Amino acid sequence: MMMGFKKSASNDYEKSLSSAQKQEKINEVRMSLGSLPDKLSVYCSDTSISRCLRARNWSVKKATNMLKETLKWRLDYKPEEIRWEEIALEADTGKIYRSNYLDKHGRTILVMRPAFQNTKSTKGQIRYLVYCMENAILNLPVEQEQMVWLIDFHGFNMSHLSVKVTRETAHVLQEHYPERLGIAILYNPPWIFESFWKVVKPFLEPKTYRKVKFVYSDDLNTKKIMEGLFDMDKLESSFGGNNQTGFNISEYSERMKEDDKRMPSFWARETSAMASQPTTVRTLDTLNLESDSESGKNQIDNSSSRKVDSEKKLLENSLLETNENNMVIGDDVQSVEVITNLEKES
Repeated sequence: MMMGFKKSASNDYEKSLSSAQKQEKINEVRMSLGSLPDKLSVYCSDTSISRCLRARNWSVKKATNMLKETLKWRLDYKPEEIRWEEIALEADTGKIYRSNYLDKHGRTILVMRPAFQNTKSTKGQIRYLVYCMENAILNLPVEQEQMVWLIDFHGFNMSHLSVKVTRETAHVLQEHYPERLGIAILYNPPWIFESFWKVVKPFLEPKTYRKVKFVYSDDLNTKKIMEGLFDMDKLESSFGGNNQTGFNISEYSERMKEDDKRMPSFWARETSAMASQPTTVRTLDTLNLESDSESGKNQIDNSSSRKVDSEKKLLENSLLETNENNMVIGDDVQSVEVITNLEKES
């Protein structure tokens, strides 16, 4: 009952906001971030900020903190730079792949088959998931923000899942890809999965687990659900569709390599779009002064300042070392300086 009330209150609040009020909150978040280098500002478009706000019930403070953490994560993890050759081994069995068709709402589809798990490395599995998320976003139509997860439980048993991997998956999805999941279809999960679901559910935000749908092939309503979402001639037969074509790693590999070539121009396009948006942002110096004024701090603690400078120097040195091979260093160092300021505000 309480959960239903929270859901209703959240939805009612969002509906009560006018377009102008929503835009004002978007601008507030952008101002809170201050000026950013292009390589980070590309992730702060109106639509990106709006997703963070929706995920945090339009709280400017919570959405700003979420976006700051994502900027720091992207600076360190560099998800847009992951390429097929790095994660090809993880993809070999087709445990996760992007379908070559969209659902009826124009959303990209990630097919997942837990029983096809082929590695033990949590780091490798999460990195492949992130690659798939970035690829799914790359292939979204301009007017669409969300994707669909189709999870096939054929051949599944509990040995195929790890609480650690699932928890990390939930963290990455919720904290760094807010409002990207439109719906997750769990197709024919075994009864034992319900016990695992009870363990996993507390790690999920209510907005996330409400998007999870359990679907069974022997349920009379299942066909209606699937027909409402997918073109049955394109949907794989393993999900009740008419498409008998299975996963082919060679063909998929070529698709992904072609997509990798498009990734740099995709973010260049996003940067261009950002240039047309209002630049109502403050400089970092102004931001820091106002933050100090608002918190009533008139002096800077020298020991804390020295600690921040030391940490920043370590980050800069690390970036310099990892960028020796003919890579551009300037933006990375500038990004570290920006992130250091973001951390001071947090």
